[in-house]
Amino acid sequence: MATVMRGIGSEAYDRQYSDKELLARIRHYFRPHTRKIIIITVTIFLMALAGAALPLIITNGIAIMTGDSNQALALLLVVITFVIGVGMWGLNWVRRQLTTEVIADAILAMRQDTFAAAARQDLSFYDEYSSGRIVSRITSDTQEFGEVLMISTDVINQLSVALILVVVLLRIEWKLTLLVLVMTPLVVAVALGFRHLARRVTRQSARAMGEVNKAIQEAVTGIRVAKNFRQEQAIYEAFMEVNHLSYRINVRRAFVLANIFPTLNVLSGVATAVLVYFGGRSAVAGTISVAAWYLFVTTVDRFWFPVTNLSAFWSQFQAGLAAVERVFALIDVDPVVVQTDRRPVAASNGEIRFDRVCFRYSEQEQVLRDFSLTIAPGESVALVGHTGAGKSSIIKLIARFYEFQEGHIYVDGQDIRQFDLASFRQQLGIVSQTPFLFAGTVAENIRYGRPQASDADIEAMARRIGGGEWLETLPNGLGSDVGERGGRLSMGQRQLVALTRVLLQKPRIFILDEATASVDPFTETQIQQALDLIMAHSTAIIIAHRLSTVRAADRVLVLQKGQVIEEGSHEALLAQGGHYAELYNTYFRHQSLEHINRNWRERDAGAEGSQP
Repeated sequence: MATVMRGIGSEAYDRQYSDKELLARIRHYFRPHTRKIIIITVTIFLMALAGAALPLIITNGIAIMTGDSNQALALLLVVITFVIGVGMWGLNWVRRQLTTEVIADAILAMRQDTFAAAARQDLSFYDEYSSGRIVSRITSDTQEFGEVLMISTDVINQLSVALILVVVLLRIEWKLTLLVLVMTPLVVAVALGFRHLARRVTRQSARAMGEVNKAIQEAVTGIRVAKNFRQEQAIYEAFMEVNHLSYRINVRRAFVLANIFPTLNVLSGVATAVLVYFGGRSAVAGTISVAAWYLFVTTVDRFWFPVTNLSAFWSQFQAGLAAVERVFALIDVDPVVVQTDRRPVAASNGEIRFDRVCFRYSEQEQVLRDFSLTIAPGESVALVGHTGAGKSSIIKLIARFYEFQEGHIYVDGQDIRQFDLASFRQQLGIVSQTPFLFAGTVAENIRYGRPQASDADIEAMARRIGGGEWLETLPNGLGSDVGERGGRLSMGQRQLVALTRVLLQKPRIFILDEATASVDPFTETQIQQALDLIMAHSTAIIIAHRLSTVRAADRVLVLQKGQVIEEGSHEALLAQGGHYAELYNTYFRHQSLEHINRNWRERDAGAEGSQP
């Protein structure tokens, strides 16, 4: 439970906004709908006017009834009541229809901005913060705010009713009305006292929902691992723990919000009792008629209902402000990777140069220190080294997924920080260690890198790899459904789809974090063919795990603790007998043809020796 409670705390990028700041930001989303908002306001005022006028019309009509005119006047009152009722229904329909449209459009725009902010964040942001909590801000918090806005139109209607009833009360007895107005601030002050409490419990509720979404997301995406280790019950118990915590926090929030209105009702009841006492004394003294006093008390009772609703709503509105505060905090996060200019990249030659680059993930995690490297256009470079040597960091910096702290990285002689990121990344073809495929068909995933490509282009490119034999292993060829995250394909098939996607893109700089998973010789041959096709027209940087890839590279760089300690061809480095030779004997030797043939000869010799 302690672990879960730590997760309920605020994120490092959360910030506090004043009500004024939040309302100004919210107004931005409603400004395009000014015309509809004016119509909504007018309909609300007309509804309030009709609602307040109806009892007065009926009361005055009954008061002036005389013998012969009773039937005609009663019929007229019925017609007036019917017309007002139908009119209020029509106005209410217009109000709700337009309100729904305006709020839906505002929430749509808010979600678009929030998602765009999440999409432009660097990978370091997702290393630090849970994607489940981010999803909660985009979905749950915007929905919470929309629901509060929907209630607000009813409150505006009640505000109009309250203002009209104040005029009515002044006409009946202005002295008692002043007494009502004097007591009104007390009710409002108590309601405002709930404001900070409502904001605080709503923040906790939103964070708890974020934890629930995080638990669900982790459980669903990791279900294969859970089943493999028979941990279904464990992930269920972990979910129940965070779900019960969310339940308790939401019950506490509901208790706070549910007690606002009863508290205000008590205060309004006390105020009404005071008015009854002083009004009764005035009626006895003859200052006011008994009928007027009764009408005044009845009207005051109707006046307190919208006033208490308004006061209670302001505290409940804090729930919406707390939700939208979390949304704006995500929108306002500044990316770590910052471009100093937006120069377009029409076509890159593919030259890459690191100049005394220093990079660290944190103050305690220095990866590259004064790192310098030059890669010529069209050159293929294989990076090898133990885990933590800095191989992945180099390719992440080239792709601008992370920001380096010192030094410069140049592409075609220009500082990489000066490029327009979208334009620059069009020149990159990247395949990660575990290729990610989106739910859909093989063809749709290949087209992802070049949306305008035709089916014929996709098929032609796919068949360039091994004559398209790998397509025969798929149940429906290019139309095969890959499943969620490519789960219906083998790792080798996923790699081939990812490589074909890059091949279709025709990048000038190719980056590959080669997967360590073992594949059969047939698939490995096809993967190598795809790599050869890509590297023939690109500058290639590959974190190599296959001997075939290392041998195919123009240059092999051996990294250790963020520095290049050896470089050269596979044969030259092997002949040196240095660190690369150690890596070869550890990681690559078993993949060599010599090693495989030696094993077969030893096996055959052993079989012959065992014969009698």
